[in-house]
Order: sequence, then C-alpha cells, then structure tokens
Amino acid sequence: MGGPYKRVLLKLSGEILAGDNRFGLDYKAMKEICSEIARVAKAGVEIAMVVGGGNFIRGIEAVDQGMERVQADHMGMLATVINGLALQDALEQLGTPSRVQTAIEMRALAEPFIRRRAIRHLEKGRIVIFAGGTGSPYFSTDTAAALRASEIDADCLLKATKVNGIYDKDPVKFPDAKLLPRVGYLDAIRMQLKIMDAAAFSLCEENKMPIVVFDVLEKGNLERLLIAGEQIGSVVV
Repeated sequence: MGGPYKRVLLKLSGEILAGDNRFGLDYKAMKEICSEIARVAKAGVEIAMVVGGGNFIRGIEAVDQGMERVQADHMGMLATVINGLALQDALEQLGTPSRVQTAIEMRALAEPFIRRRAIRHLEKGRIVIFAGGTGSPYFSTDTAAALRASEIDADCLLKATKVNGIYDKDPVKFPDAKLLPRVGYLDAIRMQLKIMDAAAFSLCEENKMPIVVFDVLEKGNLERLLIAGEQIGSVVV
C-alpha cells in the first residue's frame, strides 16, 4: 500500500545530526537516518530536505552573547551547507543520487537554488537538499522549509523531531501531557505550541501546507508514514 504523499519536504534539525554529541556530526546517527530516507526514496517517494545548522552554531545564541545578528545568521547559513554536504555524502554512499542547492551561491560546492531544476531533480528520483536557509538573515530554517515546500508543490512538510508528535503541554515536564493527533493552524498558534516559528506557520497556513510532526529517531517511522501510509505523530492542517 502506498502512502498518501508523493512529494514531501523533510525538515531536519542540526541537533538531530549531532546525535548524543550535541555538537558537530554523529556519522552513525546520520547514516541511520539517511538509510531510511534512501529506502523511502527507492520506493518512489520524491524527497526534498531542508537542514538546520544548530549542531555548529545557533544564530540566536550567538546574538545573546553579543554577536551582530546579520553576521550570526550568515554563519548559521554556512553551517547548514556543511550539514547538507554531509547528508549528500551519506546518501550517495547508499547509492541514492542527491543534489545540494544553496540559497547563497557557492558554485564550487553546490548548485544555486533554481526552482525548476529542483523539481526536475525530484522527478528523476534524486533527493534535493536545500541549504543556506532562505539566503536572508532574520529567517529560520523552519521558515526556509515552509518556503521551499510551497515552492516545489510538496504534498506536506515533515517536521522531524525527537518526540512522537504534538502534545498539549511539555511531555518532559508534565507526565499527564496528551498527544494531539490532529491540530488546526489557529489552535496551534492559540495554544502557543512551539512546533515552528510564526513566519513558518503563516506560510504553511496561507499555502494550505499540512505539517506532520513525528519522531524521526524511532526506526521505521519514516517508512510507516510514507510507504505504508500509517498515521504517525501529529498533523497540523
């Protein structure tokens, strides 16, 4: 049985690529995630990705320590390129063709972001990794994910996290927290659920882009969601 989505955008945080190290790249963790992504791609799902850079630098934290905001954000964008190249290497070692496209041109390393070229890569079965955020400071990689998902006409935005969905309150602090399988955009904003920032939410709402929040670290979740068509995690619609 095929899943409900033909083309998806997967948003991965830099922290997930760091594994238990919290900084840098955990190659074992990255290869485990990429092996599952590769299996889904080989099953025929078109996959684009946006990756964060928080495993190297978080712009907001740098600003809190006195760095100028635009400079800090530019450094964060470069960190996402490092992660994008690492993901490309891991995927291609698994025999899965991929392309990295950057919002800031660096032709010696990756293609510039060109919407029609990205869509053509997807149609040919290649995974496209969007790095460099939106190319502009003051916008998060969550916003970049919402933007790219809309630009490539994705069926949904997959927000990969370390928890198995959206809860009505922090499940770490509150044992009685309830999993919410389905949430409306307005409810998510009203409940101040910190799934994505406001700009990303607004883009998804405006373009009617469903957001699926799920635990990417639980083995098999991505395949159950995209190949078997099971409801995994929570969906914002």
